[in-house]
Amino acid sequence: MTTTPFSGFYKLSVEERVARIAEFCRLSPDEQRILHTCLDLERADRLIENVIGIFALPLGVAVNFIVNGREVVVPMAVEEPSIVAACSFAAKLARDGGGFTAESDPPIMIGQIQVLDVPDIEAATRALLAAEEELLAQANRLHKTIVALGGGAKGIEVRHLPDTPAGPMLIVHILLDTRDAMGANAINTTCEALAPRIEALTGGRVNLRILSNLADRRLARARAVWTRDAFAASGFDPDRVIQGIIEAWAFAAADPYRAATHNKGILNGIDAVAVATGNDWRGIEAGAHAYAAREGRYTSLTRFGRTPEGDLFGEIELPLAVGVVGGTTKAHPTAQVALKMLGVQSASDLAQIMAAVGLAQNMAALRALATEGIQQGHMALHARQVALAAGATGALVDEIAARLVAERNIRVERARELLAEYEA
Repeated sequence: MTTTPFSGFYKLSVEERVARIAEFCRLSPDEQRILHTCLDLERADRLIENVIGIFALPLGVAVNFIVNGREVVVPMAVEEPSIVAACSFAAKLARDGGGFTAESDPPIMIGQIQVLDVPDIEAATRALLAAEEELLAQANRLHKTIVALGGGAKGIEVRHLPDTPAGPMLIVHILLDTRDAMGANAINTTCEALAPRIEALTGGRVNLRILSNLADRRLARARAVWTRDAFAASGFDPDRVIQGIIEAWAFAAADPYRAATHNKGILNGIDAVAVATGNDWRGIEAGAHAYAAREGRYTSLTRFGRTPEGDLFGEIELPLAVGVVGGTTKAHPTAQVALKMLGVQSASDLAQIMAAVGLAQNMAALRALATEGIQQGHMALHARQVALAAGATGALVDEIAARLVAERNIRVERARELLAEYEA
């Protein structure tokens, strides 16, 4: 297996991990302090309304990732144990196959303008399409900076919804290249500005003017190969492991009940990166699930199979509307440090890494399901949370967690009994 600069990273103390990451990512002393202090109350009060405190999440790093030939450290903010470890493990196994290759579409967001009470749908459609250049020019006057960077309004589409609970509707889509921003504010501003002109062109009445989180013009893809040798190192028959992974994926591809949990696992990894970088994980989730049902049946966001050499390949495709400028990505100091750790230069770079993380998370989960079962590794990592919930502190957390794992009895009641023993 190819070597990694982060071998044994999980065995280090928190201080040693910070030092290693700071050296690799060239973090300044102030940026290292932000990792510990995160968000102060004054800044939090500026981010949302009615602030009364700060809710902190653990910030970890997934290591061992090679994405498009580059070694990447992936910050992840998440409360659930095993997610960071699983990502790091899958990335390590992928190194023999060259790591992850990823790509993404131009950052085109869709704004929707809902038009009702249209007297003549066909005539309205013709009028809108004939006025496309006028509408695009009006939109681009709102976004001179984005246009100067190569973005801006790129097109309009007209859709007819003839049979809705509120009657027939005409839906106008504005396609806006938002460059390195996620783009919600830009697209919403555009829709509101164009609404009066669209009413005049159609003779109808505009109601909603808002973006769509089904950003299916802004897809990201990642692919990786895991060699048979990589699986052999785990002590299982590699061909049986690969076959088990493919069969587990096939279950999700065919059954929406399984696909919901399968895709949730993918988003375990993607969401954690989104939170760490100040991106809208709720919008990402909405878009991903809608995209999984785009053909009328909810299914897997990933695909797995065998290469001609008998190795495992996996690939993923999903909408990833993320940004590296504007909003919380700029206002939250930890998000800024997380982006520096990732070493991304654009929103497309970030989307590609997030797609790779989702694929890694999925492969790790499928491998566990196909071999020792999902609970063995997860519950061993969960034991520390159980010890904390029972009231353990300091060194007792790890001691009680180790006893729980050894006894295979990872329950709060047993942790309390062990804590009482130690305290006595």
